[in-house]
Amino acid sequence: MKQMKKRLTALWLVLALCLGLPACGGAAGSSGSPSDPQTGSGAGEEIVLAGYRNLAPGEQDGYYCSKILYVWEPLITQDDNAAPVPCLAERWEMSEDGKQWTFFLRQGVKFHDGSEFNAEAVLANFRRMSMGVKSSAFYPLDIDAHYPNLERYEKVDDYTVRLTFSQPAPTQLYNMVNFGSAMYSPSCLDENGDFNGVCIGTGPFRIAENVPDQYVLLERFEDYWGEPARAETIRVRVIPDADTRFSALKAGEIQGVIDLNAIPTSLAVELEGDDRFALTTAKSTMIRFLTLNGTRFPFDDVRMRQAVSLALQRAVITENLYDGFGTPTTNLLNYATPFYREFPVEEDLERAKELARQVLGDQRVTVTYLYNGSEAAQKNEAELIASWLREIGLDCELIPMEMTNLKEQMKTGDYGIARMQQGLSNSEPATIFRRFLLPTGDHNQNYCLGYQNDEVSALMAQAEAALDLEVRTQCYDRIQEISTQELPVVPLFNDVTLMAYSTRLTGFEAKLYGVELPQVAWAEPQP
Repeated sequence: MKQMKKRLTALWLVLALCLGLPACGGAAGSSGSPSDPQTGSGAGEEIVLAGYRNLAPGEQDGYYCSKILYVWEPLITQDDNAAPVPCLAERWEMSEDGKQWTFFLRQGVKFHDGSEFNAEAVLANFRRMSMGVKSSAFYPLDIDAHYPNLERYEKVDDYTVRLTFSQPAPTQLYNMVNFGSAMYSPSCLDENGDFNGVCIGTGPFRIAENVPDQYVLLERFEDYWGEPARAETIRVRVIPDADTRFSALKAGEIQGVIDLNAIPTSLAVELEGDDRFALTTAKSTMIRFLTLNGTRFPFDDVRMRQAVSLALQRAVITENLYDGFGTPTTNLLNYATPFYREFPVEEDLERAKELARQVLGDQRVTVTYLYNGSEAAQKNEAELIASWLREIGLDCELIPMEMTNLKEQMKTGDYGIARMQQGLSNSEPATIFRRFLLPTGDHNQNYCLGYQNDEVSALMAQAEAALDLEVRTQCYDRIQEISTQELPVVPLFNDVTLMAYSTRLTGFEAKLYGVELPQVAWAEPQP
């Protein structure tokens, strides 16, 4: 009944938008799947999953593949609350002045090529990072972002490395989780730090075959240092279209969907009550937001940005367009980091109209609104948001675009509003603040945010120089407060990791970033 009510409400919203009524509040290898996706134990079969994008873009990518494939491992990973926990570094020590971190490496670890993971391998990866920023489909491989103020890295002994910083670095561990400390065998890197073939990591899976834009085949690494993967092989297909992924799941051609945007919520709810399938959710590191071109009128005025935020009905978006899979927010910082602060989400259309009137006077302004045309929900979302913005004097020209082209247009400054998203590459808030809030930040510049606040810059400098973690936390708290007031971007909601899978599988559990793939296996035969 609840889902039926949601569908009816969503239908009413679409009709209201269309009628102008006021709205309230590719090719893959054989899957080995049987004709009946629910019969048999699956023993000896290849598990086939799918995502919307390349999870292993290949040699040209700074990471080669996503962390969620469990091919490479970091020195430090994170628990379900995004706190740093050991991985290839089994413990660490910080000096009293906070300027040195010593990492004690796990022994008995082998790369997929049989070579040993040790201090020399770690130094090779740091030398690679020091060669300059490497682009990636996931997050930039950027030593300055993950190791700010790093002066040197050195070998203490065969299983100990030391990092020395020019400033106290009490939160360095948060910088290093996952993408911040990815480790690869030196044998798979050329003299420029680029991959010379498939990436070779230490993870429970190795890459057996990779056909970009089609699939990547994962094979269990039998010499893995920890608990081995339960599945012998997992094929991860690339199926960009959500409806096609859903149909493949229903037909048994794949057994699960993974990655961001794994399954639209409107399709996910169709599986509820069907015992052949299950949904799994967790907090996501992803936040959805609107960027406003702060280098142009009218969004160069903070009052107009505030008006936009106040005019939005975020709960209507999350409940009716995303079936409740999302948490409204006005905080740029995602709720998956331990440093996140929650602020009240204010909605006040009359106040929004007044602020807009102070900026626009009696005129109306037409602005271009760019959104990702490959996500069906974004079209309905854009139409709904445009209907609210009309109330404050903004007429939106909605333009669907492919995401790469959308970002390129944003760089030129030829836009007014754009729908974007951002994940956390690590758990250190400064990484996000630096990119969006400082004048030199890449997102600040590339998205034409035009944002500058001297207090924020001073707080960032104070946090960077502080040894006391409490002082850093206080700086981060204040920066979050300022961002909710001045809105360099207009946050919409914190996303939810939502995935669907066949109940023929077991161990398929959503995490902050993906699923714990090594635990995925065929379930016992159904009675």
